[in-house]
Amino acid sequence: MKRVAITQRVAVIPEYGERRDCLDQAWPRFLAACGLMPLVLPNIVEVALALCVDADVAGLVLTGGNDLAALGGDAPERDATENALVALAQSRALPVLGVCRGMQVLQQRCATPLRCVEGHVTPQQVISVEGQRTAVNSYHRFAAFESRPPLEVWAVADDGVVKAVRNPSRSMTGIMWHPERMSPFAVADIALFRRVFRVT
Repeated sequence: MKRVAITQRVAVIPEYGERRDCLDQAWPRFLAACGLMPLVLPNIVEVALALCVDADVAGLVLTGGNDLAALGGDAPERDATENALVALAQSRALPVLGVCRGMQVLQQRCATPLRCVEGHVTPQQVISVEGQRTAVNSYHRFAAFESRPPLEVWAVADDGVVKAVRNPSRSMTGIMWHPERMSPFAVADIALFRRVFRVT
């Protein structure tokens, strides 16, 4: 199996004075269904970068959870880690796939304006994916209504919220739904991950 690096959310546990990194157990199951093996990264810049380099990963998955610090989020160490990882991936021409917050990281790096939206926290939402009506889930409070180069839009909600972006020349892709939360996993999502990370 190809190995891909995957980021984690930060959970703040005040009663223990801890900041914990955590990942839904659904993620390894989903990636295995895609023919991929996860290398789970901590939100410590130098450690995450060293792990990616030493493991010779085939790409990077930016997961959901935590708002961006610029949008009031409480995990600035995650912002720093993920931005450093995207820069590393770009320097090595590695594919990046951002999910929900992960897509917002890519949008923020391209100066795409994000703002608070309503009606996008629901287990099912029908959107237009490359012109086809498709049911996905949706669990986000911030979104964009436009895109900035080099990202282009390939999925959009009925209210104009951008639901997926990509930069084909650098193999950079973002989606605002959570493929790991689908049961069963969607065939189209598995195909997307296999295509982005070139699983044959």
